[in-house]
Amino acid sequence: MSNAARGSAPQRAVAPLGALLLLALVACPAGPPEAEPTVEAPEAPAEPAPIPPPEAEPAPPADTLGTVPAPAAAERAVRICAGGDVLLGNNLDTLWAARAAARLGRDVPPFADPDSLLAPLHRLLSDADIVLLNVEGAIGEGPAPRKCRPGSTRCYAFRQPVAAAAALRRVAGDAALVANLANNHANDAGHEGFIATMSHLRQAGAHVTGADTLATPIVVPAGDTVAVLGFSPFLAGPDPRDLSALRRHVARAFARYRRVIVSMHVGAEGSGAQRTPNRSEIFLGEDRGNSVAIARAAVESGAALVIGHGPHVLRAAEWRGAALTFYSLGNLLTYGPFNMREPGNIGGIACASIDAAGRVSDAEFRSTYQAPPGLVQFDPAGRGAFLVDSLGKLDFPESAARLLADGTVGR
Repeated sequence: MSNAARGSAPQRAVAPLGALLLLALVACPAGPPEAEPTVEAPEAPAEPAPIPPPEAEPAPPADTLGTVPAPAAAERAVRICAGGDVLLGNNLDTLWAARAAARLGRDVPPFADPDSLLAPLHRLLSDADIVLLNVEGAIGEGPAPRKCRPGSTRCYAFRQPVAAAAALRRVAGDAALVANLANNHANDAGHEGFIATMSHLRQAGAHVTGADTLATPIVVPAGDTVAVLGFSPFLAGPDPRDLSALRRHVARAFARYRRVIVSMHVGAEGSGAQRTPNRSEIFLGEDRGNSVAIARAAVESGAALVIGHGPHVLRAAEWRGAALTFYSLGNLLTYGPFNMREPGNIGGIACASIDAAGRVSDAEFRSTYQAPPGLVQFDPAGRGAFLVDSLGKLDFPESAARLLADGTVGR
């Protein structure tokens, strides 16, 4: 689809009162995690068996190995739209539905139709060539090993119904769907559950990234190729805290494909984690990585777009030359045992065009919000855009991306 044919983002204005409240929120110092965090305790599972090989990666001609391909004149920008965490129900623990029904005073089905849950996102993704989502939890059915210790209040195990895989593929429409599995919930049903998750997604026609250090090549209908890599400091995904290794992986992908996207599941979690510190973040005793150092190492090695998630709240966005980083896109659609209080219910979809030279030529942020128990809608008030813009002023005064009321991402 050409740039001219892409649908424009819906126009909206930021509500002044909401803006003042959100600015007051992000200016406050970080507090302790919420009483009911949507995170797991650092309970180390047994070391998994080796992960099978990823999707086959086409080999380039022998005379082009180690070289950067020269962009052809006819090549156009490729449009990527990315969202944060997605969970379409949880069949490892359905008690959350009864608790939600008691809070809301109405019936809450533990397994809502996944296509209906995703329906509001269709128009927000309609101009994408590639849709990138973080799949927050395994996909499968049947018995699974127990992840959390009895009585634990800081550990969560997520597994979505099998139907979620095909629904995720359908929400991308004509675009390619890339599912990131480099996160702390992909192994919630054990290593066999991780393998099953990859299988369900691939059978549905989705691409999977984050299973190993090789880039996932995505060929769009026009013939252009984009490489996607996923990283997390957990069992699933290569560890981004090893900056030297991360640089090698990204540089290898850039030399081969030119257009490179990095997905990173890093950082502390909860309402006290909206700020982006340039240091390692320790959460529940775990080193969750230095997201600033990770993103900048990826950009310096050739990544045009870095998409962060994991904190379950929005964070700032930053330009480094012609490369753009969203440090956290927060919760996009989390139907299940997630906290729907602000700011955890505010999210967004980040769209960017990457040209043939591997540079972001334009970008846009489409604000979303969720109503309990995880029903996503477009946010005409643009609260997500305002929040990302305000956080950028605080955390990256010299390099922050500026988000306008209509969602345009400027400098």
